[in-house]
Amino acid sequence: MLQETADITYWIAFTAGILSFASPCVLPLIPSYLTYITGLSFSQLDEAQPSAKVRITVLLHSLCFILGFSVIFILLGAIAGIASTQIQAFLREGLEWVEKIGGLMILLFGVHITGLFHFGALLGEKRVQLHKKPSGFIGTFVVGIAFAAGWTPCIGPILASILMVAASSGQVGEGVVLLAFYSLGLGIPFLVSGLLFHQFLTAFKRIRKYIRLIEIGTGVMLIAVGLMLMFNLLGPITMFFYQWIPVQG
Repeated sequence: MLQETADITYWIAFTAGILSFASPCVLPLIPSYLTYITGLSFSQLDEAQPSAKVRITVLLHSLCFILGFSVIFILLGAIAGIASTQIQAFLREGLEWVEKIGGLMILLFGVHITGLFHFGALLGEKRVQLHKKPSGFIGTFVVGIAFAAGWTPCIGPILASILMVAASSGQVGEGVVLLAFYSLGLGIPFLVSGLLFHQFLTAFKRIRKYIRLIEIGTGVMLIAVGLMLMFNLLGPITMFFYQWIPVQG
């Protein structure tokens, strides 16, 4: 189990979640999401020393929101694993080509994100909008589900790439764990930004001018993952990192 935790694909998924959070369609909207799900005003959130009540409200609603989108993402990971299992059962000899095609798709997603070439027809925007938030923590959970179902083109390719890695694993459990790591990568920064909202705004003003560079870096990472899948390099690279990661049996 510890060896599996050290697998490079988990860290790729976790990093992809963080990069999704830092994408231009998520990061600038964090203040709006937080005020929407918590019901608190911007001034309440932006206090340098918020009250314990405000912190608890932000904590509980953020956790419900994160749980909402995590359930959907993890379910997608399970479905990807199931699809992979079926492919292996009925098309075992052709699985290598399926993996290569998946790698090619991830590479194209990466090219799209870097801005070298845009595949607008392939990555058209899909949204599910809730104009009025359902009340309570269950309502926040529903908003999290809606967020997961309404990703925009700049988060969609990242998520799709992790799903393809999950599908290439050939195991349902692997797909679930990969998407759990992706959800953690997306959820932890969201939670921290809510609890430290004042500091988040200060940091955001500083890094806002670097968002395009972050986007390009994300695209480059996806291109690298796509190439690793296409040329079956994930396994050898993982074994290489095992040499430098202390693992106890």
